[in-house]
Amino acid sequence: MQQNTLWIERFLEMISAQRQASQNTLAAYKRDLVDFFTTKGCVASDVSRQDVIDYLAVLTTRKVSQATVVRRLSALKQFYGFMVEEGFCDKNPLNSIDRPRVKRNLPSVLSQAEVEALLNSIAAEPTPKNIRLAALLELLYSTGLRVSELMELPLRSLVYNPALRQLEDHILVRGKGQRERMVHLNQPAKDALLLYLSVRDFFSNRSGKKGALWLFSSRAKEGHLTRQRFGQILKEQAIEAGLDPEMVHPHALRHAFATHLLQNGADLLVIQKLLGHADIGTTQLYTHVVPQQLWDLLTHHHPLSLRET
Repeated sequence: MQQNTLWIERFLEMISAQRQASQNTLAAYKRDLVDFFTTKGCVASDVSRQDVIDYLAVLTTRKVSQATVVRRLSALKQFYGFMVEEGFCDKNPLNSIDRPRVKRNLPSVLSQAEVEALLNSIAAEPTPKNIRLAALLELLYSTGLRVSELMELPLRSLVYNPALRQLEDHILVRGKGQRERMVHLNQPAKDALLLYLSVRDFFSNRSGKKGALWLFSSRAKEGHLTRQRFGQILKEQAIEAGLDPEMVHPHALRHAFATHLLQNGADLLVIQKLLGHADIGTTQLYTHVVPQQLWDLLTHHHPLSLRET
């Protein structure tokens, strides 16, 4: 309905202005809200608590995951908070509806040997595309960037030090909620990026003016390599490396970054800052992935463990 569309657009404008939400976040909100109103076929200002309950029943018949249900309830609750605040309806029909609990699945993690196998398989043939892929993976594994952050890195994020003839050790990244953080580049990442910059024209010359802004430019309409295309390339390379392609995806390298740091004794708060997590609870998920290593750290470093018996 046209009125619903206008309200949704105004809500998205508010989210974009007040929270600096990314385009991906705005698109997800829009999909969730459109699905609700398309399913129910009603005007937003007339929605009742029962309408929401009926919609949840529909989602159950569709066998939608609990995580998706929670996300859609959150989108609806925020939308109706906006509707009440703007005076378009009297009350939020979501206020008395409990949010279902979501079981957090442990992330699948590549071992250090599997990451090495993936990188070694790329080095075998130094084509421009393989050089770019090596730079992407070295950067992802050394920083734990989100894939969207990696794809949307501007070219100016890299700073070259002519005196040292190498890149600076840090880059500034803008993440979720437009929060900025500094991430560290290790030497393999800097070497891979310098090599990539020597062949970057192979990609930027095809991408036009838009692509000139981005570190990883491409012919995509965005001007940079997309998450979807990077995921496809990564799975193809996983097969070349003899790895299970279902295990190898951009987020798996972020998981590997965090898990391998934790396995080697890094502090959880440090990992939280490196990953850009707003909540330490999100980072704590990794403590369930490496319980033996944490137990070893405790038994070897806790003062009570060091006391003479």
